[in-house]
Amino acid sequence: MEALRQIDGWDVPNAAASVLGRDGVLGTRGDGGRVYRLASVTKLMTALACLVAAEEGVVDLDQPAGPPGSTIRHLLAHASGLPFEGTGPPIARPGTRRIYSNSGFEALADAVAVQAEMPFDEYLRAAVFEPLAMARTELRGSPAAEVHGPLDDLVRFAAELLAPRLVSTETFAEATSVQFPGLAGVLPGIGRYDPLDWGLGFELRDAKAGHWSGSRTSPRAFGHFGGSGTFLWVDPEPGIACVSLTDREFGQWALEAWPRLSDAVLAEVRGPDPEPGPRTDRS
Repeated sequence: MEALRQIDGWDVPNAAASVLGRDGVLGTRGDGGRVYRLASVTKLMTALACLVAAEEGVVDLDQPAGPPGSTIRHLLAHASGLPFEGTGPPIARPGTRRIYSNSGFEALADAVAVQAEMPFDEYLRAAVFEPLAMARTELRGSPAAEVHGPLDDLVRFAAELLAPRLVSTETFAEATSVQFPGLAGVLPGIGRYDPLDWGLGFELRDAKAGHWSGSRTSPRAFGHFGGSGTFLWVDPEPGIACVSLTDREFGQWALEAWPRLSDAVLAEVRGPDPEPGPRTDRS
């Protein structure tokens, strides 16, 4: 895929990227076996493990978890009121603000571990990594940000998000729909959105202006980016996913490079946007 050549010009030590459709990989660039820190793309894997736990009856999405008044659903949707990081008290009542929270995902993993009666890293491996043959991917710390793995494994994970097998169609549809609609919040490193729509662990594209996934992804697109210069988005409308891994910290370079790459990928797959037709005066 010609669009992926863009990563060769990125000012990063190392980069790898891939595009896939429902029938398989459409193109790959870079070393697919090099292990990267996925940073907050980790949250997608933690969220999927939680959805598996919900279907297995290990947890209930609406059971209490986190601060008083919060549930697993609140934690997944960054609506529990917990701060970005740390063990401090909540800074808002559950369900009133979208506060992006690593602490919330750590509380989420703790809740799953208690109910499953096993460490969360073991549950994540059994529920997600092993079924998807992600043999070189592992959790090395926080379930919010410390999964490490290669592009080849992340492609397998993206394929699962394009055509879920680990959870039901109904569960996945719920996970990729807005939870607690209308909540405003700040997307770290980018800025405030009102609303900042989120699903059950998945950031939703919706109508956000200036989105990191570019201007051509549909409102149905979902995914996540990470502070280590990583991203994964899935757009169900054209049936395309794009993943990219780097080892340069997220910054302005990413906000310029990622949308350009994403737009080029979708233009190559779908063709250019049609020119507007001639205006017809029906008066």
